[in-house]
Amino acid sequence: MAAYILAQLDVHDPEMFERYREKVAPLVEAFGGRYIVRGGEITPLEGELPHSRLVIIEFQDREAAKRWYFSDAYQDILKLRLDSAHGTAVIVDGI
Repeated sequence: MAAYILAQLDVHDPEMFERYREKVAPLVEAFGGRYIVRGGEITPLEGELPHSRLVIIEFQDREAAKRWYFSDAYQDILKLRLDSAHGTAVIVDGI
């Protein structure tokens, strides 16, 4: 069953966040993931959105998503995201 990493973020240091974006894309691919949503315009339909940016990454399954997130390679660049943006990130199973 596919699993997805969903992140909702507000970027407060665009230059540092861009460095993160450049490094993270090849890692997602190397771990078998693919971007479904990576930023872009958000049009709220109901309620208020807590953050201005949405990212959805698809992986083969929950274990693949966890292997990517907890890998040494991703942990090495995660600080760039944490220092340049705040928000939430979760893993959710698909259908």
